[in-house]
Amino acid sequence: MSLSRPSLQGILIFAAAALGMAVTFSLGLWQVGRGAEKLALQAAKTERMTKPVLEGRSLQTAMSAADIQGLLYRAMALQGQWLPQHTVYLENRQMNGRAGFYVVTPMRMEATGQVLLVQRGWAPRAFNDRMALPPVDTPEGLVEVMGTLAPWPSRLYDFGGVEDGAIRQNLDLDAFQHQTGLTFANLSLMQAGSPSEGLLREWPQVASGVEKHQGYAFQWFGLCALIALLYVWFQIVQARRKK
Repeated sequence: MSLSRPSLQGILIFAAAALGMAVTFSLGLWQVGRGAEKLALQAAKTERMTKPVLEGRSLQTAMSAADIQGLLYRAMALQGQWLPQHTVYLENRQMNGRAGFYVVTPMRMEATGQVLLVQRGWAPRAFNDRMALPPVDTPEGLVEVMGTLAPWPSRLYDFGGVEDGAIRQNLDLDAFQHQTGLTFANLSLMQAGSPSEGLLREWPQVASGVEKHQGYAFQWFGLCALIALLYVWFQIVQARRKK
């Protein structure tokens, strides 16, 4: 009994199926790898939060990107003076499902004289007057602030251009340095503690995003298996039934 030679159409279908399976399987593996990276990042973040509390002297005058990355998510206690004339109200920020402002104020540290941007908390917006600033108390003199070192305030979508004034959508590091004449490291302190000074500090917990990558991986692996099943059914099982 002689075996029939595969037709050109059969070869092309097999090649397409093999390519589709290879691509979808590779994408599934890539998503698994991304999920593993997110888990490792979350573990590193959690580990940093358990380290001893830093003081203001830990912030050097000039820090590399690697130095800043190593300080992120560490607890820090600062003593210094607020620079309230440079307070900015970042609009369209939410806390507990309510829209309002993230209030950020630079602090000049007592230990080194350096300036660090502090994300002080959230305040509600008066919707009858969108240009009204919420009442926020900024103590004078030497104050102590506890918090966690965090990246510079995250950006929301905007239409470009340089913003100024007290109410802004985003706070651009270079533009803010130019406007204030101050020098900032590319990080901030997210103040912790109970409500005070007219501000809430129930900061949202940033999800690691692992579940999203796991879901995408499941979809890609499922599509890979579907391609294999369809090929077997139509090119092998159905072909044998027709003989």
